[in-house]
Amino acid sequence: MMAAAPLAPSTAARTRPATRVAGLPGYALFAGLLAVAGLPIYIHAPKFYVDNHGVSLAALGTALFVLRLVDFVQDPLLGWLAQATRRHRAAAVAGATALMALSMLALFAVTPPVAPLWWFAGSLLVLFSAFSFLTISFYAQGVVKAGVLGTGGHLRLASWRETGALLGVCLAAVAPSVLALLSDDPFAIFAALFAMIAAVAVWAMRREWGGAPAAPGTTGWQGFGTVLADDVARRLLLVALVNAAPVAVTSTLFLFFVESRLQAPGWEGAFLLLFFLAAAGSAPIWARAGQRWGIRPVLLGAMVLAVVSFGFAATLGAGDLLAFAVICLVSGAAVGADLTLLPALFARRMAALGQAEALGFGLWAFVTKATLALAAITLLPLLEASGFRAGADNPEPALATLGFLYALVPCVLKLVAIALFATLRMNEE
Repeated sequence: MMAAAPLAPSTAARTRPATRVAGLPGYALFAGLLAVAGLPIYIHAPKFYVDNHGVSLAALGTALFVLRLVDFVQDPLLGWLAQATRRHRAAAVAGATALMALSMLALFAVTPPVAPLWWFAGSLLVLFSAFSFLTISFYAQGVVKAGVLGTGGHLRLASWRETGALLGVCLAAVAPSVLALLSDDPFAIFAALFAMIAAVAVWAMRREWGGAPAAPGTTGWQGFGTVLADDVARRLLLVALVNAAPVAVTSTLFLFFVESRLQAPGWEGAFLLLFFLAAAGSAPIWARAGQRWGIRPVLLGAMVLAVVSFGFAATLGAGDLLAFAVICLVSGAAVGADLTLLPALFARRMAALGQAEALGFGLWAFVTKATLALAAITLLPLLEASGFRAGADNPEPALATLGFLYALVPCVLKLVAIALFATLRMNEE
């Protein structure tokens, strides 16, 4: 294991008493904005284009996979860009946020002027590119902010940030269902509201994009070497890759599972809301537990809880709504630990390496989003090949395949992540 680089002034400051908390609500709001443009779009957009434009599941799965292939190249590039534009981060973030809002409007509020599949792919390409740059810049700035907060700053910031993100996901999960009661075009209103929230979030974070100049050797391509040469950073990236896979699988198949396996169309928003509210409510608890007992044992316990709780989903069938609600509640709380503790652990390591934070989080975004690409290109075609059709009366073998892919595959992947994390050795202090 490489020795940690000397701490830069902004990260060394984390040893001071934690007295400054100004700006943390802004981090929560901005995290909520990004969350709306992340996982919920993977949940809502494919079904929106199936239902409204007749695009096939296989075509959408292929398009999503190709888009994530682009990310395989661009996330590290965007990490480099975020590090190189560190001194002008406020302007760069404002521009990228505007681009993200415009692409959201194009995706949901504009009638496709070309073939719907191409419009879907083009809108998502712009949206995900802006989303990626903003996520990398935001988490990189969090490393600087945590240094200002003092001892325990990474976990305290993660608690605000991830709670805001999870509440944003809750809002995005339930909004289309609520808006459908008010309008015949709920997703257009959803996109317009997103654009307005984006403007407020940029204003709330206007004073938070400063920080110390980047350390020597962390703004060029050699900065990636600083991160990848570190054994702990490499292992954390591997854990992040495998640990994100279960969420990628379930998010890809969630709407189809509720509609067809549980025979509960219309309940999707309620279950999503329950899941993410449980995650949001648990995030501060996991952060406090990590401070008291250490991140490793707390996170391992939460990962085991996720496997135990979610495995029961494989046994569910038509009408098992109460049982699924309990699974959503418990597994959502377990996911709250993943989203709070693991990024805090990685941010702490980036601080120890000497301000290569944007490059590090460029790699972090790359590995976590790779799982969504693999889920899209494998699961949707497999499901379609089994005879499954969205909104149709599906045969039992197709429903069995849906249950296997949705419930058992994530449990196996989570067990692999547990094994990888259990063998990781690092100093949490």
